[in-house]
Amino acid sequence: MSLQQAVQANYGAAAGSGLSSNQAGVRAVAVAFGYSPDELAAIPAEANMGLSCGNPTALAGLRPGETVVDLGCGGGLDVFLAARRVGPSGRAIGIDMTPEMLALARKNAAQAGLANVEFHQATIDRLPLADGSVDCVISNCVINLAPDKPAVFHEIARVLRPGGRVALSDIALKQPLPAELASDLMAYVGCIAGAISLDEYRAGLLAAGFSHVEVLDSGADLNAYAQVEGQAACCSPAMERATGDLPLANLASGQRKLADGVELAENRGCQDDPRPREADASCLPSIHGRLAELLLRYNVNDYAASVKVLAVKPRP
Repeated sequence: MSLQQAVQANYGAAAGSGLSSNQAGVRAVAVAFGYSPDELAAIPAEANMGLSCGNPTALAGLRPGETVVDLGCGGGLDVFLAARRVGPSGRAIGIDMTPEMLALARKNAAQAGLANVEFHQATIDRLPLADGSVDCVISNCVINLAPDKPAVFHEIARVLRPGGRVALSDIALKQPLPAELASDLMAYVGCIAGAISLDEYRAGLLAAGFSHVEVLDSGADLNAYAQVEGQAACCSPAMERATGDLPLANLASGQRKLADGVELAENRGCQDDPRPREADASCLPSIHGRLAELLLRYNVNDYAASVKVLAVKPRP
């Protein structure tokens, strides 16, 4: 199983986990990364699953009538906020590679009664959008998960109109990660181990043709993720469907490597538990659970930052 498949499986499981703003820990994560209580109250609670690292709609300066695309839209949190900003004459488009997330987003859209939103299944390095068709691209803690980040940056440049802009929230590295963090599968899925440095982020956007590139440390505390308690998505039915017959232990078997050649650390769990997997969803670490465990041993703020990323596609 590839890293991309592992990411898809874990986020598919998260979509069915019941995470929502109705839970204090999930709500606290969103507030810690810049969402106001009013914004969270204006959208379906299930659109927020505590997976953000910023609030890109607050950066984007969206105007009525614009077309905005959210890369890795999840349950639709930022799509719905963007849709309200661009109004009935605008469009808010969500892109996600995970069917379970898209099903949840469409359910949430129906609940919200928004007619100016749409969702498409695709990876963010191959967008199902025409050249020069978008005014703004936003994303929230997703580009760090992409195996080929230069391809993502070039694809963003392709779909933006001249003068179009980028407003991203993401994780970037301030210094190299400790080996345990750098090689842990759930640290990758949890948006830490796949991050690139601030300098690499700037260079990648400049190489894709953007100007006015800014990658700014937001100062947000990444330890906020530890506030989401009691979540364990990896053994849920959604994960079972996503992984097929592959043993769950193989998600981090040590046979795959990150871009720098570091082998992924093994996560042990379900295969050592005599109980049936469907009897206990906590037998392997979840996105939040494993990350919270690592945060107890490392102050991840020493190594990584929540960043605000801004850039403009030049006009001819």
